[in-house]
This record gives sequence, C-alpha cells and structure tokens, in this order.
Amino acid sequence: MIDEIDAKLLNILQRDGRTPNVELARQVGLAPSAVLERVRKLEERGVLRGYTALVDYAAVGVGLLAFVLVRSTEPTGTDHVAKLIAKAPEVLEVHNVAGDDCYVVKVRARDTKDLSRILKKRFGAAKAVRSTRTIIALDTIKESTIVPVSAEQSDDT
Repeated sequence: MIDEIDAKLLNILQRDGRTPNVELARQVGLAPSAVLERVRKLEERGVLRGYTALVDYAAVGVGLLAFVLVRSTEPTGTDHVAKLIAKAPEVLEVHNVAGDDCYVVKVRARDTKDLSRILKKRFGAAKAVRSTRTIIALDTIKESTIVPVSAEQSDDT
C-alpha cells in the first residue's frame, strides 16, 4: 500500500533521484532516519526499482526514434521473439500488444541507414518474425519516465 508520504517521496525521487535524504525529509515533514527507512522499504518491495541518469539521445548520436510493430509466427503464450529482440542494445522497450501485431518495439538509431541495419541484423535474426512495420518519429513532443503517484484509496472510502 502506498500512503501519502510514500507517494510524495516517489514523486520527488522521480523528478530527481539524487535528492539528498535530508532534503527528502524536509519536503515530506519527517526525520531523515524515517525517510531513509521508508525509501529502503520501497526499494525492498520493488516499488522503487532503481536510479538512473537520463541521457540526451541526440547528444550521444542516436537521435532517430522509431517504433517497430512486429508480427510473429510463434505460438500464443511464448515470448522467444520478444526476448531475442530485447537483447539488442538499440532496443529501449518491448511491449506485447493486443491486435494484429504481437509487439511494439521502441528503437534508437543514428540514422535511417543504422535503423535498416538494426532491422536486418536484430529483427531479422529472429526466425519467427513474420513481418515488421516501422514508424519513424519526426519530433518528440513529450517523453517522460515520471509516473504520477498518489496514495492508494482503501476499499471502504
């Protein structure tokens, strides 16, 4: 269960995972030791999965964003294709989806030539891939890792 203080901590840490414990304590109105214990428990429960640095994709040479829709011939309930595709370092996300396609894959590449290489080498290596359709993003309006968190409501409220 996420209470109001845990929700505040999660929202603060999502905006800046490097927020010092003393500052977290000040913002939620608790002692630093209590905040440290709450954060540790959130980590143990898997609610807080980790801390990361966000990198500017264009600055590191992978400014092209593409979404690849994948159709597979593998039987329902198996995910061998997804696991193989997910191993590619250029692949940021793999989602199993409902509809005509089996997976939606988020890919970062240097340019269209690099994307072509990724599709041939990475996706083509999966024998069960029947087809792919690729959508290239021309511009990104919003891209976020922040999930709005609020305290869970009990069933009797």
